Amino acid sequence: MDKKAKKILFSAYWKNGWLNDKDRYTSEDDFEYAKSKGLMFEPFSINHDECIKSIKDLERQISENDIAKAFLSSLSTRRLDWRSALSTYSIVKNIPEHEYSPVISGTSFTDGKPTSHSYTCGICKDSQYGVIGHESYKSCDLSVLNFERIKWVGVRHGDILYSHFDLTQFIRSDISEPNDEDISCFKQILKTIDSSEPSDYPSTLEKRLAEVIKSNKSERQVLIEILASIGVLKPGNYERPIKGRNDWVFVEYWRGEDKYSKERVNELFGKYL
Repeated sequence: MDKKAKKILFSAYWKNGWLNDKDRYTSEDDFEYAKSKGLMFEPFSINHDECIKSIKDLERQISENDIAKAFLSSLSTRRLDWRSALSTYSIVKNIPEHEYSPVISGTSFTDGKPTSHSYTCGICKDSQYGVIGHESYKSCDLSVLNFERIKWVGVRHGDILYSHFDLTQFIRSDISEPNDEDISCFKQILKTIDSSEPSDYPSTLEKRLAEVIKSNKSERQVLIEILASIGVLKPGNYERPIKGRNDWVFVEYWRGEDKYSKERVNELFGKYL
């Protein structure tokens, strides 16, 4: 990854925290340089049906082994962009080819009366918990998606626009085979999950993984979400109480008693384990 282009990308959105929209600026020369290195992008528009068709076409060009290899190879290198596609690919496999089918996703109220609704695609929504499909995406900023993908492994894995972007970038990547350090790290992650106390919440697992993998809190949170989105961390019950406000999506209802799915691990990573 080109270091200069990465610095341009990061400085466009982050300076000791998120930059406000009014403070975001990238010179034309810097933008063109980062774009030439594949790290920044022109505004992008696509509608739901085009997006679904494209991500299903991309899915057919990728094998589960390609995805598993990239995920494992990311563990020692901290190439978080390689790690992201595992979640995306697993989500996309659950989405059928279909046309936009709107359902209400939220309602605004004034004086106790509904005043407006927001919508999402019902077929996308029902394909897997946490998946979102809007009717259209207009002049979207793909550069910020790439920033999030490189810095945190992505934070919008349920949105079909991110799925489209992530798989497009994955196909263009040259990814190395996992080494012994990668395999050892993954085994330690599984061992840590397996030793969870029955009442442990995802936040407890996040803290415990700090001793296992070189990472910050955000990276560990997304790592856990990825493992949940692919069925390795599978909640045994979706009616459990939630502890306070949180940003968990796929793993929200997982508890330590659920451990991890050995069957799913073997399906995805058996070749390497």
